[in-house]
Amino acid sequence: MSRGVRVRGRVRRRAAAVLLSATVTALTGCSGFLVPAGEGEVPDPAPSASAPRSGLVRAETLPPTPAPAHGDPARTGPPSAPPPEECPASGAVVTMGEVLTAMMSRAVVLTLTNCGAKPYRVDGYPSVQALGEDGERLPVKVNPAGSQFGRDHGPAALTLKPGGTARSMLAWVSTKEGGELVMADALELAAAPDAGARVHPLVGHDIRYMDELNITAWRAELPE
Repeated sequence: MSRGVRVRGRVRRRAAAVLLSATVTALTGCSGFLVPAGEGEVPDPAPSASAPRSGLVRAETLPPTPAPAHGDPARTGPPSAPPPEECPASGAVVTMGEVLTAMMSRAVVLTLTNCGAKPYRVDGYPSVQALGEDGERLPVKVNPAGSQFGRDHGPAALTLKPGGTARSMLAWVSTKEGGELVMADALELAAAPDAGARVHPLVGHDIRYMDELNITAWRAELPE
């Protein structure tokens, strides 16, 4: 075999190898579906304890609880509850209970609590005012009267020790003369007109719609 023939043979083999390499590159680079998903990709790093996936935290991934410093008491159990709501200057706070329902009627129990450090004297009716969306006072009449949830026996002087309570029944009533109902967003409640009021939002119930309200006097026990 002459030298020229051997050179042409080596050139042809090199050309074939280059052509085969280019063909494989074109197929794998331009036709992704020919490569199984995930092959050739760099895997994501394993999740660490400081970055849990999907919002889940497993106990074995949590860092150990540091030991208390010398002289500090050991902490056990859940963290302490947030401090209670501050007691107003009057020493009396009014809270509203769950909604009571009857045929075409609604009512809630109001509880007056002496949250101060001195005895608190109460003699009369709660102060109740309906409020609108922007906190404006609405023309909803509040009557000192009973309802089917309990009679009003009138005021009685009570002296509540610290922590002592008194109760009243607040009922929604409709009158024959009533027109369209007023929609209120909250009630402003206080033990008395000058005792410092707090706002109680009316959410998730039809008690937002009202004509008039009936309220019984403060008593040690609820009226029957």
